[in-house]
This record gives sequence, C-alpha cells and structure tokens, in this order.
Amino acid sequence: MPKSDSVRRPRLVFTDVDETLITCKSLFDFLDYYAAGRYGAEGARRAARVREDLRAKTTAGLPREEGNRAYYRAWRGEPVAAVEEWARRWFTERSAAEGFYVRRVAEELRAHRADGARIALVSGSFRPLLAPLAEAVGAEHVLCARPERCGRVYTGALLGAPVIGAEKRRLVRELLARYADIDPADCYGYGDDPSDLPMLDEVGHAVRVGALARG
Repeated sequence: MPKSDSVRRPRLVFTDVDETLITCKSLFDFLDYYAAGRYGAEGARRAARVREDLRAKTTAGLPREEGNRAYYRAWRGEPVAAVEEWARRWFTERSAAEGFYVRRVAEELRAHRADGARIALVSGSFRPLLAPLAEAVGAEHVLCARPERCGRVYTGALLGAPVIGAEKRRLVRELLARYADIDPADCYGYGDDPSDLPMLDEVGHAVRVGALARG
C-alpha cells in the first residue's frame, strides 16, 4: 500500500488493465459483446472465429505484439461512433457486476489518488474501452493502442506499435519525461504478465499481481 509522507512527493502510478485492474480480458470480452449485440447470432459466430484463430496462432508461437495487431484487424470497417457507444454500454454493464475490479489494485489506486498521485492506465486495449474506466478510477492518462481510422470507420491497422512489452516501457518513459518534478523512484507500477516487466522496471515500486506475483 502507498504510504503518506510528512511532505508528499509528486508521483505517477502506472497500471496495466486486463487481469491487473479488472478481472477480464477487455478486448475479447468486448468483441463478443459488440458483435453479438450489434449483429446477432452471426456476429457472435464471427467473434468466436476471431478468438479461436488468435488462440491457435498464439499457441503456435505468434508473438503477443502480432496477436494484438491481428485482433485489431477484426475491427476493419466498423464505425467508430458505434464502437464508442457500445463500449460505454459494455463498461456500464460489466462494471456494475460484482468482481469486475481486482479489488486490491482498485483500492490501492484510490489510496494513491488520495495521497495526491496521478494515475496512468497502460494497456494494449483501445481508448473506447479505457476512457470510461479512466473516468471511474480517476486516471488522468491513458496510454493505449491507437487503431487507425479512415473517415468514420476503423481500417483494421494500428498507428504505431502495439502497447505491449517494450512499447509500454517507451510510453512510461515518455510520460515520466513530461514531469520533471517527479522521480521515477517514487513511482508505482502494477502488472500481471511478464510483458509488463519492462514497464515495471521503470519505476521504484513494482507491484506484481496475480500469476506474476506467484511466479
């Protein structure tokens, strides 16, 4: 847990999202929710095929970064406005359910905020899903994947690298550089997967969650 100092030093708190702050894998849960809700049974079957294909490829050794790119290709042609609307619905429904948040992490983020820290979400997920979560937990920064748009629809491509592994580290360093008054040694990071370790290495207080904590 964060501890209050007699003189509060400014700090940033970086947290992964899926299975660190929330208990589900947001990208796949939302894909199912959106496809079935907007397109019915055929949409649900299409989402299942995407998940099965990605599972088979990652099991066969496809790097997580490439799996992330492949996931976003499934959104090619989808209207941005519709995705944003359904993402809000998804968050409203899911977050109202018991067990949506990883309680320990959510409680620690509240304590950090009460102690004056700034919160940053760092995730391979995308802004439509993360924006309402950021509002809910009081995160000022969202460092995430950036799906490319053409007009009002997604192209299926990403702008820049998937926000996994080394890209998380780069984005954390970039944000830290904007805060000259903050010492990385005073900052915290939360993650659940080995791909979060590059991010956690950038801060003085690395908190390993779930399987990563047990490993």
